[in-house]
Amino acid sequence: MLPTDRIHHGSCIDGMAKIDDGKVDLVFADPPFNIGYTYDVYDDRREADEYLEFCESWIGQVHRILKPDGTFWLAIGDEYAAELKVLSQRLGFHCRSWVIWYYTFGVNCVRGFSRSHTHLFHFVKDRDQFTFNGDNPLVRVPSARQLVYADKRANSKGRLPDNTWILRPQDSPPGGFSMSHDTWFYSRVAGTFKEREGFHGCQMPEQILGRILRISSNPGDVVVDPFGGSGTTLAVAKKLGRQWMGFELSSEYVEHIQNRLSECQPGDPLDGVVDPLTSAPKTSAGKKRTEFRGGRPVVPLDDKTAKSIVDAFAKASGGHSADHVLCDPKLSKAFAKECRGLSIPGDAQIWNSLLLRLRKSGKLPAATEKGDRWKWSDLDAYRVGAEAAMRLIELDYAMSLDEMLCCPAAVDEFDRLATAFSPGASPQLYRHAALAIRKLVRTRRFQTAAQEHGPSWAKHPLPPPQTISTEVADTHSGHGVYELLNDHETVYVGETHDIGARLRSVSASPAWQKFAPTRVRVWEIDSETERFSLWAHRADATDALLNSPFLRTLESTLR
Repeated sequence: MLPTDRIHHGSCIDGMAKIDDGKVDLVFADPPFNIGYTYDVYDDRREADEYLEFCESWIGQVHRILKPDGTFWLAIGDEYAAELKVLSQRLGFHCRSWVIWYYTFGVNCVRGFSRSHTHLFHFVKDRDQFTFNGDNPLVRVPSARQLVYADKRANSKGRLPDNTWILRPQDSPPGGFSMSHDTWFYSRVAGTFKEREGFHGCQMPEQILGRILRISSNPGDVVVDPFGGSGTTLAVAKKLGRQWMGFELSSEYVEHIQNRLSECQPGDPLDGVVDPLTSAPKTSAGKKRTEFRGGRPVVPLDDKTAKSIVDAFAKASGGHSADHVLCDPKLSKAFAKECRGLSIPGDAQIWNSLLLRLRKSGKLPAATEKGDRWKWSDLDAYRVGAEAAMRLIELDYAMSLDEMLCCPAAVDEFDRLATAFSPGASPQLYRHAALAIRKLVRTRRFQTAAQEHGPSWAKHPLPPPQTISTEVADTHSGHGVYELLNDHETVYVGETHDIGARLRSVSASPAWQKFAPTRVRVWEIDSETERFSLWAHRADATDALLNSPFLRTLESTLR
């Protein structure tokens, strides 16, 4: 298997031939369209039979390297869209969707209609088993009822589009053009755009790739781009915490891609606006009635709505705090049921968000029940899973901890991930563990430890990394800090009461092994204060992939 997180110079056919069967989760390919475009190496004006033979070779390799539940997205122009769809199906793929990416700044034609679209074929190997993260809020878009009418009956999943030609998406009828449908609007990366890399003329927008990677893969999955081009697929994969691999014929393009990738990190925002329809102005002076923030509707919190939320909370909470209600699946569902019964506009995510707004403004009744009280040591076996899950939700859903707890789809995914990394606890315990990490990082004792002792750790020589093994786990059985590394990055920095037990659980967990940790650095430390300071220092110094946003930025904010 070729190493991931690399752009490989050379033919994608030869390169993919070196990848073992069934090792890749997602392939996105934006090949040359065979329309005479000028590349610095590749000849884009081949005879039709020669071009189709070339496509059959590389698509055949794509089918071989994909996992049984893998996904293949293909971007192609009009000239060969039909041929490559039939070819891909003949090679064993099933077409799930035929998306039309409609863009402005299209290619002008003298004796024909201006080109303003590209075909995006969504293929899978198995017609029943494949990744499709349709509940990710960053994949969903507002419905017309939300966007225009602020209608409490709004379906948050949108509606089917009309079969109507759109002259300008911003001026289309309500609901007539939505990125949840199979015609997507997004501007090409034109020469005046800030995200333009400049060395490649056919650059895909990062937001388009973000939608595809979020819907068809998960953090830690292997994403391959056979035609590196401007490096957009690889940059988006890196920002979203995927393993990535690309191939590119041009040595000049390879150098530019490497430079682009060196300037981005997991968790960085994607370039471009999330929803170009709501960010671009309409021709008319009309205004939408629903305010959107970060692509999500903001429901006005008037006195009537506030009172209804407080009443629903009082009936459902059983005297517990708002945080406890959001962490307890039963109480959370009871609160949503009460809100629905009171006909409060919105859905569970909106009601939960309003609940937190009222809590922060001090307008909720004081809690009369203390609920479960867990010590930091009680959470030792589970907070590592909560922290890794919290980080992956941050990468894939672009949500803070509060936003995640408010969103049923996101918190369900958090529960699944936390269970995979640290099995054995309840959803309530994982959610409380995430809150405990945030609370700890904000305490004076933790911040004092990071501020006073953190800088001194930079002067200490690092212990040499050891190969993760049973022998190493048996050697380290006490308190300390550990740093998990794979071949090219630090995966996670943890603090624990039993290093050996943690290493054994990492070795046995498919969730951890997805990120391929092979080596570990170990510091055996009894002092809790010193453990906290080293934990914060190393998470920040290494920019560890799976550490929480609170920990990874703490030391830099204290400087």
